[in-house]
Amino acid sequence: MKYIELTVHTTTEASELVADAMWEFSPHGVTVCDANDVIALQKDSTVFWDYMDDGLTPTEKDVLVKCYVEPDRAGELVPAIMKEIEMRRDNASDFLRFGTLEDTKREIEGDDWIDVWKKHFRPIHLGKIVVVPEWIGYEKRAGEETVLLDSNMAFGTGEHETTSMCVELMQKYLKAGDTCIDVGCGSGILGISAAKLGAGECYLSDLDPVAVESAKHNAEKNGVADRVTVAGANLLEGTYVRAELALANITAEVLILLAPSVVGHVKENGVLILSGIIRERLEAVKDVYQKVGFNLLEEREKGSWFALVLRKGAHS
Repeated sequence: MKYIELTVHTTTEASELVADAMWEFSPHGVTVCDANDVIALQKDSTVFWDYMDDGLTPTEKDVLVKCYVEPDRAGELVPAIMKEIEMRRDNASDFLRFGTLEDTKREIEGDDWIDVWKKHFRPIHLGKIVVVPEWIGYEKRAGEETVLLDSNMAFGTGEHETTSMCVELMQKYLKAGDTCIDVGCGSGILGISAAKLGAGECYLSDLDPVAVESAKHNAEKNGVADRVTVAGANLLEGTYVRAELALANITAEVLILLAPSVVGHVKENGVLILSGIIRERLEAVKDVYQKVGFNLLEEREKGSWFALVLRKGAHS
């Protein structure tokens, strides 16, 4: 089967927003080709993954975000995707640069790109958690917990710095039996990792129906569906779950919008891990969460991204 590959030129900071916009219209896969990831990979010998195009080098300035649509729907979907991306750019903060948003299109054979795309994924080691694409055989070692993901269904495979920081940090703060919340769950990687690490109950939410189905599928695949609830919801609307640990790996703008509601879903002295924050928005995110009753415990930087660990009602 043939596909139209749409490539949009953007920046590291805006790549997740562009990718998320593409996921709303394309269920056939999204890839992010970022030279900053190549540079980070070269510096970190403990991370084993690669999904970049072979031609991408660390001198590439633009981040290339790609998605795939059927040829007979390209005339309808490509303009809709670009309109959604431009709307997100127009609604974003002045601090967030989107780059040129130049787009190119080409026709490709579906089987070719799927095989190449899958071939370049490798198990990703994040502390005790090893994220494994479900089509790869992997025998876990003593002390490891594997999280199997069907990465073709929703954004969130563990390779991005924002996700890896969340998985690494939760291993420091999660206690056996804790209730966990994952806001904007994507593939479900964070909530499923929490369940694998001993969380008693995990509530996952996402506005994207593709993400909801993906997270449900992945929870079943990992044998934790009895402890994982996945809801189609805008942030935390419609739930009364209160947790010892909450996670949100979203953009800074959405994290700021989340602050007034998430405070009521984290128990006193509970921990909140936030990720997806660029340097220019770091202080704004800290400020809004301090105002609603959280205190900073830890700050981590990886690549061009920051993660924060906060505690409700405690002093840092």
